Amino acid sequence: MKTQKLGRGLDALLGEIDEAYEMEGSQRDEIISIPLKEIRPNPFQPRKSFDETSLLELSESIKNDGLIQPIVVTEDIDGYVLIAGERRFRASKLAKIKEIRAIVLNSDEQKMRQFALIENIQREELNAIELAEAYSELLKLHEITHEELAGIIHKSRTHITNTLRLLQLSAKTQKALLEKKISAGHAKILVGLSDKEQQVVVNSIIGQKLSVREVEAMIKSMKNTIQSSPVKTEIPSFDFASIKTRLDGFGIKVKSNKKTLTLEFNSQEEIEEFVSHLRN
Repeated sequence: MKTQKLGRGLDALLGEIDEAYEMEGSQRDEIISIPLKEIRPNPFQPRKSFDETSLLELSESIKNDGLIQPIVVTEDIDGYVLIAGERRFRASKLAKIKEIRAIVLNSDEQKMRQFALIENIQREELNAIELAEAYSELLKLHEITHEELAGIIHKSRTHITNTLRLLQLSAKTQKALLEKKISAGHAKILVGLSDKEQQVVVNSIIGQKLSVREVEAMIKSMKNTIQSSPVKTEIPSFDFASIKTRLDGFGIKVKSNKKTLTLEFNSQEEIEEFVSHLRN
């Protein structure tokens, strides 16, 4: 029952920013112009990378046409904290605009965290690793299953599960994905390989410009090679030095290699003499 309640709470939260935009003149939330210098970024922003070219294009648009959609903030002790609209906020700073239109939303720390996660998921502004981390955090915050999260944010369960699996990749592979040296499609089929195997495949993708299908074939070939390789058993070796010394003392010729000891006799008498030594 707890999971269902939390799930419904998240579902309601999804529409709260949209509701704030629709109710700009409501008593609960208000829209005002705020000096940019009084606004601090959301400390729970899941997005770590922003495309500079895209931001410059948006800043030019804001210069020419103004800010179409206001950002969303919450009031803080020494100003305001950004809840939604990080790209618009950054682009406005690039455009050297002094003030920005903003909806002031009543919020607390947990809502700020969730708004930042949800806005970025809805706007599809996160890279694959950031998206995986956002899904992971929402699952932990609300104690819900992949299936329940899929229904709430209107994504398939398979998409959510496959995206979360990217967090199992090695740090180097994740870095290659973040730097766009490999695609999310490449990354998903690397899950399950060892760190060393991942690095070999990533190097091949970058060096040979391999497609996802070509990488699938490469991984299949690697697995087949491992399965078909004969298992090499280590041949034991023995130290016959001490026994050879004793046998030499009896006048018996001895030959040996790593695992065998060969005795040579010239007559029946030598054999009988050897046997008598064994009995003593």
